[in-house]
Amino acid sequence: MNETGLSGEEIRSFLEASKGQDLKYERVLSSMCTYPHRVAVEAHMGFIESNMGDFGLFKGTYDLEKQVIGSLGQLLHLPNASGYMTTGGTESNIQAIRSMRNLSTPGAWCERPNIVVPDSAHFSFDKVSDILDIELRKASLDANLKVSVKSVEALIDKNTIGLVAIAGSTEFGQVDPIERLSEIALHNDIFLHVDAAFGGFVLPFIDDIHEFDFKLAGVSSIAIDPHKMGLSTIPSGVLLFRDSEQLEGLKADTPYLTVSTQYTLTGTRSGASVAATWAIINYLGKEGYRKTVSGCMELTFYLLQELERIGVYPWIEPVMNVVALKVPEPDLVRSRLAKEFNWQVSITQNPHCLRLVIMPHVTAGMIDSFVRDLNEVLMSLNVPI
Repeated sequence: MNETGLSGEEIRSFLEASKGQDLKYERVLSSMCTYPHRVAVEAHMGFIESNMGDFGLFKGTYDLEKQVIGSLGQLLHLPNASGYMTTGGTESNIQAIRSMRNLSTPGAWCERPNIVVPDSAHFSFDKVSDILDIELRKASLDANLKVSVKSVEALIDKNTIGLVAIAGSTEFGQVDPIERLSEIALHNDIFLHVDAAFGGFVLPFIDDIHEFDFKLAGVSSIAIDPHKMGLSTIPSGVLLFRDSEQLEGLKADTPYLTVSTQYTLTGTRSGASVAATWAIINYLGKEGYRKTVSGCMELTFYLLQELERIGVYPWIEPVMNVVALKVPEPDLVRSRLAKEFNWQVSITQNPHCLRLVIMPHVTAGMIDSFVRDLNEVLMSLNVPI
């Protein structure tokens, strides 16, 4: 820290230079985030001082949060859902499993408690295991990259406190057989958490019907991220519980605040992201989200059409706007696309594919340009596709 401060002009100049080093979303095909909607940005800037860690001071912002919970609960077939706004899927997943552990009777598991998750689960569940000292049991996937029900059943024992299902897996955008997992959870009297951080703002707005939410009796909690396909500002996540008792399982006393209890993982929380999320879900409504998702899906199928012209095909037919492509030497292809054309794509692990996410910032022109550059890279490799 300098003895004297910089001028406003120096600050602006330095920040502009730093911003200039960031990759623009127009070259990003790997991220599940995008530019937030202007309505969300405007709302965010109006609430930057609001601290939801002590929401007794910011009752208006707290009321907005309650309305967000009600709106998303209604979207996911439980208008009276309990929950709160988190920083995103990772925090939501940690808190959902923490609630499971806290509400499970210790005598019900004789040794270390465990949860069963798909092998496709987000890496946040590895953090869950480390933080909460819970054994993580990973169930294998079937040929369609959904979790194998038989594998899940084989991993459940007397120490299992819950299951996890994915509605829009990070690598492949696939949806697990959640209806079957709901039945298994009910049969074993254990919790079922659904990680719909990405898919929660996609699946309700596509034609294909996927049963994944509170309509299924065995689903006990859901993570959904407004800062992904919800077009809100970062960080905006939501954790919803079927039963208010599950939220109570996270209670901590806060004697020096204006409120006596917190249920959140973080203390200080952004009221700005609360306002941004309230603004965008009320501005767009279901009709607006349907249009946004439809546009992304149309571009996803346009991408597949153009890739077919150069002999590149997906590993599985996309369920949503996430595409995994079969290409030779995917790590090398990814590296060449970045170094030679400044494209940011990602890699899946098993199977090893090139991964693209077609977010609202993607255009047909971007896709045309990307396909040309990908074809040039593949042609230069001189390897059969």
